[in-house]
This record gives sequence, structure tokens and C-alpha cells, in this order.
Amino acid sequence: MSAGIETLRWNNDRFEMIDQRILPAEFKYITYTTANEVAGGIRDMVVRGAPAIGCAAAYGVALAALELKDTNAAKFSEGIEEAFAALALSRPTAVNLFWALERMRKKMKESQGSSNEIASILLSEAHEIKREDVEINRAMGRNGAALLPNHARVLTHCNAGALATAGYGTALGVFRAAVESGKKISVIADETRPFLQGARLTAWEMVQEKIPVTLIADNMAGHLMSHGEIDAVVVGADRVAANGDVANKIGTYMVAVLAKRHNIPFYVACPLSTIDRAIFSGDDIPIEERPSEEVTGYRDYQWAAKGVEVRNPALMLLQLIW
Repeated sequence: MSAGIETLRWNNDRFEMIDQRILPAEFKYITYTTANEVAGGIRDMVVRGAPAIGCAAAYGVALAALELKDTNAAKFSEGIEEAFAALALSRPTAVNLFWALERMRKKMKESQGSSNEIASILLSEAHEIKREDVEINRAMGRNGAALLPNHARVLTHCNAGALATAGYGTALGVFRAAVESGKKISVIADETRPFLQGARLTAWEMVQEKIPVTLIADNMAGHLMSHGEIDAVVVGADRVAANGDVANKIGTYMVAVLAKRHNIPFYVACPLSTIDRAIFSGDDIPIEERPSEEVTGYRDYQWAAKGVEVRNPALMLLQLIW
């Protein structure tokens, strides 16, 4: 794999996304033909990471438009609104999803012509959103890389890499850019319970790129910090409120508190599309509760006692430590 991997792609007039649920054991793309299918892929974690979700939603709208390209204006409008509604319900927290849907809606309203012509315009807009995402992440990576000293040992939580974006990464984009600039850094990846994005995805990305990476359990970060083995923390974000409160993968708050306790720089790498100026503080960010099965086991193996009550919030807020 390289930093240019296509997490999602338009291939021979088909929309495809890497199935991130089965990495690293298996690598394959799943093909999507409707907006409802894309919404299901977002909801079921085939694709995850706020920027990638936004790109996927844009292509979902484009798929709906292409499906309706031979209909009259009334049918086109009715069908496309159903697509917008289905996609908006797929993941409640990643603001990039709503940003992308709003951008696609704006482009549709600005466009004139037949249903076929508007469908073509919307597909081009989805392509542009994807292109911009890679370009923005590369620029963000270069800026973030300047903050890391040579030989830095950097902790990250969850996966904010190529797999979470259109192909380069936010937090991992900083690491890639640092290496590309000639710096020698090493990455420490939290495994990220319960979905194991750090162990399955971040570690895999770094191994493929030959960037030194060490995997640790989520409860080991404090030990390494207290022994001076972490120089900085860089994470991504699902949503940032207007006041700077950050919502990111569950477990991020604990890492941030530990970093503050040990005076370790803590950075959040995210594009402007992740900042939700309509929400004043993190108190207004909805926190998704994921299925209990993600906590009681993994795939076909169950380790928890049957009948146990489970809480599985997908995200947590960083709002009390700045």
C-alpha cells in the first residue's frame, strides 16, 4: 500500500469502497449502485473516518442522480431528496457527511438542464470533493510535520490515515509528510477498542509504508508517557464545535488528559469541513451508540458473559482540558 491508496473510487462507471471491516486479513472493494447501499456501507463501517464518509456521501448522491437521469424534473427531485435523507441518517456525528450533502445540494440547485445533465454535474462534483480531500490532507500533513521534531515518537489513537480519507490521511498524513521531508519518526498506535481500528488499520498502513510502528493496548499509553517514551500525540476528529471542542473516537479523551498531565504536545489534525460552526460547544454534538456486539466480542468470537448490559458510545468529547 502507498499513501495514494484509493479508499473509495469511481471505477469503470461503478462506485467502490474498500471493506475496512475485514482488514488486514483481507483486502477487497465492495461495489455500490444506489444511495441506500452507500448509506448502509457508512452505517456498517465498511467506510469510516469523517473525511471518507463525506466523500462516500457525495458519491451516494451522484449514484441516486444517475439512477434518476432518465426521469422528469419532479421524479428526479423526489428521488434525490430520498437519497439525501437516507445518507443523512447513516452516521450522526461525522459533520463531513452533512457538509458534503449540503455541498451536493447547493451544486444541484445551481445547475440547470435535464435530469441527465444534472446527474453528470453531480458526479463531477463528487469527483472534485474527493480530489480536494487528498490535496487538503497533503497540505495539512506538511504543516503538521513541521511541529514534529526529528526522531519523534508519536502516539495516535484510532485510524486517521489514508483509510479514513480519500487517500492520504489527517493524523497519519502528518506522519507521512514528516517522513517525506526526511525526518525519522516512529509511531505508537493504540489498538482502539472496541473496533480495533488502531490495531487493524493504523498499524497496517504504517507497516505497508515501512514507517516504524509499535502497537499497544489502549490502557498502556499512560505507562509509556510516564517513562518518557512519547514525544507528541496526533489524532484526527469527527467533529469540532465552534468553540474548539473536539469529538473523536472513544478513548481519545483519556489520551488527551494523560498528555496534559505529562506536558506532551497534543495535536488534532482535521480539515475545515470537520469544523461545525453551527454548533457552539461539544455539548451539542450527538454521540452515537454503536451495537453491543462490538464490545462483547469480535466477529464470530464472543468473550463476554451472555446477558451483560453494554454501553458502546462511539465517540467522546475533548472539552475540559484545553
